[in-house]
Amino acid sequence: MSLGDLHYGISTLLALALIPFLRRLNLPVNFDWVKLASTYWLVLAAQSIFVATLLCLIGFPAQESFRPTIQRWRKNKVLIVFWLAYFLILFWQLTGVKAFILTVDTIAILEFRERLKPKALQKALLAVFVPAGYLFAGFLLVFAYNDIILSVRFFGAADATFNAMDKWLFHGASVSSLCHWAVHIFPVSFFSFLEFIYFGMFAQVGAGLLLSSLYYGKTRGLRFVGTILTAYYLALVLFYLWPSQGPYYLCPIHFSDFPNTLQVYATQKNSMMKSQALWNHLPIGRISTDYYIAFPCMHIAQPLIALWFLRRWKRMVIVLAAYDVLLLVAVVLLEWHYVVDILGGVLVAILAIATVDGHELWMWTRCQPVPETVEGMSSA
Repeated sequence: MSLGDLHYGISTLLALALIPFLRRLNLPVNFDWVKLASTYWLVLAAQSIFVATLLCLIGFPAQESFRPTIQRWRKNKVLIVFWLAYFLILFWQLTGVKAFILTVDTIAILEFRERLKPKALQKALLAVFVPAGYLFAGFLLVFAYNDIILSVRFFGAADATFNAMDKWLFHGASVSSLCHWAVHIFPVSFFSFLEFIYFGMFAQVGAGLLLSSLYYGKTRGLRFVGTILTAYYLALVLFYLWPSQGPYYLCPIHFSDFPNTLQVYATQKNSMMKSQALWNHLPIGRISTDYYIAFPCMHIAQPLIALWFLRRWKRMVIVLAAYDVLLLVAVVLLEWHYVVDILGGVLVAILAIATVDGHELWMWTRCQPVPETVEGMSSA
């Protein structure tokens, strides 16, 4: 097995050891399948298709992206009426944002199907669903081993150390002090916007998977997923060595000062309660989507990996890089991560890319072109 395929072996070993670990620690051997399926296969899939469509409109020439669609609508104006009615029906049943996303998704999927021959369409579906299934299985392992680690390691053991490192880096300042300064300066709507940016990161990763798989094929899609999972497996090791919750855990005024109308507020409070329950070996019903790792910051590692795999399309990278700058602000001002966590996320991303995609990274650092092996849907 080559170094680039090492993640397959690690995933297999973690899967084989999972049930014995769960039984040994009296943890449930079942997952919250309804929540996992709805979050991953429905919500995240819809968001990812929407973001991938926007990136295609930004990164691809007009004659390859939206111009054929516009021309078809001009020839058959009934389609415009149909899509408007479709949007209004969704708007009546859902919110305006959800209706818009689902309308764009439906148009994109049907346009993609229109432009491909049946055999090419089957190949495209295989190129997407195999890596997506592998990513889903990997996430199940990460969620489960989160609970396993917190059952044997105190969840805030390294928080004081990371907070001290931050203060040393910034001569006494900390993420908490910066966050609560911002709380008293900016309105709640500003933090709602940061929350939207923070949770939108997952759609960026999903879009990266879609574009890598559809353009380069299943092999490249699996490499993208392998890099993401390698980063997560490294994060699990670091979480076991230095478990931490984040700056909000040590901050004595976080939950009294931070806007309690935000989803982040409830998520952070819930994370502390569940971490405490796992450490005290209290029974939990099912393994769900709870995620506790603060160091390293995977909200930085994953976008960097996505940027690496999408680097072919410069305009996409520029837009995503601008988004990731806002994401960096959100990570800090929502009091999710120490600055040390962010630095750790950068290092984990680099190490994961070097492990799984090392040949291309080496060629890129030497400014040498990498031969393209396109087996995907580039012609579409």
